[in-house]
Amino acid sequence: MPRALLLEVFAAFLKLGLTSFGGPVAHLGYFRDEFVARRRWLDEQAYADLVALCQFLPGPASSQVGMALGIGRAGVPGALAAWVGFTAPSAIAMILFAYGVQAWSGTLQGGVLHGLKVAAVAVVTQAVWAMARSLCPDAPRATLAVLAAIAMLLWQSALGQIAVIAVGAAAGLMFLRQDAVAGGAAAPGRLGRRTATFAWVLFVGLAVALPVAAGLWPSVELAILDRFYRTGWLVFGGGHVVLPLLQAEVVPPGWVTNDSFLAGYGAAQAVPGPLFTFAAYLGAVMQVGPGGWLGGLLCLVAVFLPSFLLVVGALPLWQRLRANAAARSALAGINAAVVGLLLAALYDPVWVSAIRSGRDFALALAAFLLLAVWRVSPWLVVVTTAAIAAVVL
Repeated sequence: MPRALLLEVFAAFLKLGLTSFGGPVAHLGYFRDEFVARRRWLDEQAYADLVALCQFLPGPASSQVGMALGIGRAGVPGALAAWVGFTAPSAIAMILFAYGVQAWSGTLQGGVLHGLKVAAVAVVTQAVWAMARSLCPDAPRATLAVLAAIAMLLWQSALGQIAVIAVGAAAGLMFLRQDAVAGGAAAPGRLGRRTATFAWVLFVGLAVALPVAAGLWPSVELAILDRFYRTGWLVFGGGHVVLPLLQAEVVPPGWVTNDSFLAGYGAAQAVPGPLFTFAAYLGAVMQVGPGGWLGGLLCLVAVFLPSFLLVVGALPLWQRLRANAAARSALAGINAAVVGLLLAALYDPVWVSAIRSGRDFALALAAFLLLAVWRVSPWLVVVTTAAIAAVVL
């Protein structure tokens, strides 16, 4: 693969990684402007098909679209170049924030960090509202979402989350019949069936082998890899769904305190790039394992690896996946269930940890108004909320 192509891919995505504020929907708009309208790496139909594929797969959709664009331009090395360029700025920022939390948590806990937790209430509320409108537009799916939320509030564990997603898929197959989608352009890429098959084998092999290895050998590093890899392939419906999944993995065992978890989640809204770089913060602030930048890198790679393997494996099979009505029905049920997961997380841990008084609630309401009605950029809302909390709360 020519080095010039890889450098081109890396430079293009590094620019976006430094400037792409606003979450996954905004990221997809930035990608379209850069790679369809300006650089003309692909046409509108091919881009729409890539977006549809990555929304179909579990994982961070905008990062997966970036990986697929990198594959189309420079093969598998291009996917790595795109991921590093788009992810590195926010990952570095989150690791640096983790060092700040560890150094100054005693000074800031009463103000700035509490403000970040209040901002997380507004951000998650907006995410629940937007996802519910999009993914639960009818009574059956709304009911499934509420039942999923009730189940999670009664059974708060990683196993409970897996069960809720599995039941959502089964309910989708039985009750949410979806039509197959025909036509569309073939997703661009430079991958053969052998490469795709290897990616699927590695994806499934790691999903099975990591929990077995973590059970047989009591290594903290193996346990971290297992939990973050599992989270990476369980996230359906957008980056915000990573909140309840990771919270169940790192807070109950005492790896990360709940206050540090929510403060980092609030800070993640204020940086550009993918929300999944929240994993780098958790790895850096973690009280077990390597911690620091090495722990951040370990968690970052573990949580993104399933997405990378799924994109490589699914690109050559996209037309068949798109035409499979059963797969689309199961996905409709999964999407409704993950709205319920996020709704449960909005209450616990987000609400119960952040809203302690009427002033907290008032600040959260104001932040939600700015986000949902006035469409103010999330990073600006988070910074403003933290600053007000430092002075008032």
